[in-house]
Amino acid sequence: MVAAPHLASDHNMPFMKQRCDLAAAFRWAERLNLHEAVANHFSLAVDDSGKRFLMNPNQRHFSRIRASDILLLDADDPATMTSPNAPDPTAWGLHGAVHRHCPHARCVLHAHPVYSTVLASLADSTLPPIDQNSAAFYERHVVDETYGGLAFEDEAERCVTLLSDPKIKVMVMGNHGIMVLGDDVADAFDRLYYFERAAENYVKALWTGQPLRRLSHEVASRTAEQIESYPSDGKHFGELVAILDEEGSNFRE
Repeated sequence: MVAAPHLASDHNMPFMKQRCDLAAAFRWAERLNLHEAVANHFSLAVDDSGKRFLMNPNQRHFSRIRASDILLLDADDPATMTSPNAPDPTAWGLHGAVHRHCPHARCVLHAHPVYSTVLASLADSTLPPIDQNSAAFYERHVVDETYGGLAFEDEAERCVTLLSDPKIKVMVMGNHGIMVLGDDVADAFDRLYYFERAAENYVKALWTGQPLRRLSHEVASRTAEQIESYPSDGKHFGELVAILDEEGSNFRE
């Protein structure tokens, strides 16, 4: 068990590869405007149980987060919020609950991207399969219909009951934002990116006032399965990391 969250001080800190991946995800979330001020939180499980996890420090802008800034936490540690380097209480509530109860949720990205949050604000927050990107999420996202305020521990415990099915990769948090799950940082970041793109296309399609060209259940299901099994191997995220390296970014520090 980890006694308390801590800031890593040098490159001999544990889970360096995972820290660098997470730091890169923060940097690109900021560039792509997927973040909101100094709110929003990303986490990554680092043991088999999923209960030890990395997460961003409290109130740090995504554009400045480095590998050494990232906290190492234990979802079962009751002393976490009394540490001098305690995480944001809503981040601890939400991500701690997910990592305690959903070991299949290895990487958890919670954000308030504009179009996904517009979707979360609609009376029907389901993303319909109207194009290839939205079809990727067909029957693979769930809508939380009963927002109850900030995601402190009680609200967080309620939210995670919707994520027990490993097939569900995205939770549209009604009146709030989204939570995206993945097998690793690359997998989760791709899902965050494409869900926001799909939500943008849907919202803009609604603006036209024209009927939507909705895919059939059969086609949407087949497309989702094809995309899920497509051999991407994290290439998109790998290219994003390469761009940061070429630019001399300090995200690895």
